[in-house]
Amino acid sequence: MESEKLIEAGLTKNESKVYLALLDLGPSLAGLISRKTGLHRRTVYDTTEMLIKKGLIGYILKNNRRLFQASPPINILNSLHQKQLMIEPLISTLNEKYSKTKEKEETNFYKGKEGLKAVFEDQLNENEILILGASLQAYEILKFYFHWYDKKRKSKKIKVKIITQDKNIKKVPLSQIRYLPEEYSSPIAVNIYGKKTAIILWAKEPIAIVIKHPEITLGYRKYFDLLWKIAKK
Repeated sequence: MESEKLIEAGLTKNESKVYLALLDLGPSLAGLISRKTGLHRRTVYDTTEMLIKKGLIGYILKNNRRLFQASPPINILNSLHQKQLMIEPLISTLNEKYSKTKEKEETNFYKGKEGLKAVFEDQLNENEILILGASLQAYEILKFYFHWYDKKRKSKKIKVKIITQDKNIKKVPLSQIRYLPEEYSSPIAVNIYGKKTAIILWAKEPIAIVIKHPEITLGYRKYFDLLWKIAKK
């Protein structure tokens, strides 16, 4: 309906009624508008004042009485355009605030055993962890740490899916494990969790690169899913 469209364009329900009534009636006194719309005369006067401010109606004085008349409907578009021009600087300011507070994409580098511990403790904030390339080397480099880590992960009911080339990895709490041929073994592992991907080099002085980027993490998840289907239980 026309009235609903005008309301969507920014007019109130009463403004819509009065404007449409004036289009039908032509120049009219408040009493006639009141009878046409069913609105109280006081409400008609209040509404016409608002429509005058918006440039959607005008009036002439006849016998010292106001005779209201609708302005061309194109003025509705002009009014919307003026609102757009007025709000554009505000949108620019709000965008600046949004860009400062929105979640940042970032890449962090970690080195050494303590740095690696920080990476694994970060994973304890997620519901699931995917590990591609798990190795017993990790347990040798971070002796005793993974006992605490797995205990904490188990208490938080965080599940893990592991793809590994190391047949010696068999018992990990809350895990599903699948295996690839040993010829594909590598000191590099990839841990995927939440919106992050951790690329870990298990060496005497371990290194991790943690990438926080939804699209990159999604790509690694798809790669993991593909290998999961290929790997054997």
